[in-house]
Order: sequence, then C-alpha cells, then structure tokens
Amino acid sequence: MFVWVFHRISGILLVILLPLQLLSGVLRGGTVNPDRARWMTDVHRHDFLNGLLAFLVVFHGAYGVRNILLDLGVRREKLLFWACTLVGAILFAAFLVVWRLTLAT
Repeated sequence: MFVWVFHRISGILLVILLPLQLLSGVLRGGTVNPDRARWMTDVHRHDFLNGLLAFLVVFHGAYGVRNILLDLGVRREKLLFWACTLVGAILFAAFLVVWRLTLAT
C-alpha cells in the first residue's frame, strides 16, 4: 500500500517540480525582468527542491521498475520492495555524495 500511495504522490510532485526546474533554467538564461531572473535563479539553485526532485526521480523510478516486474509475473512483493528500496537508497546516496563534491569545488 505504501508503494502505491508513494508512487501516485511522487508522480504528481514530479509533474509540478520538473517543469518548474526546466522553466527556471530556461528563463534565468534569457532576457527577463531582473527581479524575475533573481527569483528563477533562487528556484533553480534551491538545495531542498533539487534534493527533493532527485529523491522523487530515483524512488519513483525504482518503484516503477518494481511495478513492471510485478506485472510481468514476479511474485516476491516483499523482496522486490526491499530490493528497490535498497537500490534507490544507494542511488540517492551516490547522488548526494556527487552533489556535495561538486558544491565543494
């Protein structure tokens, strides 16, 4: 039940956050009002939003793979849940390490 709810909520959040991130990246490079450009730069570089976006992409994808495997006939739901959660956690931790290393330079 958790995966079903998480997958629906993360999908809705991704539909909101991905276009916002793309729009802020496009508009901050264009010729727009300086106040709007500053707001777009703040949105584009906001650590929490970037971290949330990465978290949602990784786990939405991992649980999507789980759903595909279940649809293909794999019947080990608990094992798939924990395997996808572990893979998602490793990928997200790797993202955090790389992200912090790039911020430090």
